Amino acid sequence: MVPAISLAYEAAESDIMKRQPRNPKTDKLVNERLISMMQAVAGFFTYFVILAENGFLPRDLLGIRVYWDDKMVNDLEDSYGQQWTYQRRKIVEFTCHTAFFASIVVVQWADLIICKTRRNSILQQGMKNRILIFGLFEETALAVFLSYCPGMDVALRMYPLKPSWWFCAFPYSLLIFVYDEARRYILRRNPGGWVEQETYY
Repeated sequence: MVPAISLAYEAAESDIMKRQPRNPKTDKLVNERLISMMQAVAGFFTYFVILAENGFLPRDLLGIRVYWDDKMVNDLEDSYGQQWTYQRRKIVEFTCHTAFFASIVVVQWADLIICKTRRNSILQQGMKNRILIFGLFEETALAVFLSYCPGMDVALRMYPLKPSWWFCAFPYSLLIFVYDEARRYILRRNPGGWVEQETYY
């Protein structure tokens, strides 16, 4: 909640008075953006990395769900011939869920920063909003707490993550930031063009 509220404290963009008012009939407040797809890909990539590190390569996951969820199957073989009990499989699955959540938090860093402006570069706008910076730390601290706090495996089925798994989503976070900076650059260079019509919100 804090990251979303922090945008209310963001300083106005330098060109805000040069823009025409939003047309409520044709201009949407939010549109379907490529960024949501990038966030989902970051989560699934992290999910598959953890499964692969535990022996389940992506090519062997198709059709495995029936056996994976069968409590009576306690000798399910992974890609390397190791046998997995139902309980151990579920721990890996819930760890993947936790990592998916953590990767969404990581890509939300970039999402929050790019939401600061609609047209100006982040380099122009700066990072002076202390509440936004606090919000970034707060959401990260919450994700760390939910992952590592004892008892979360029982309460929320969230399991501790290896430190390296937190970094799986970093390239996607950087990609989101670079994509949106490039999009805004094109908006400034070519106002009213195709990019503005398709991606401006």
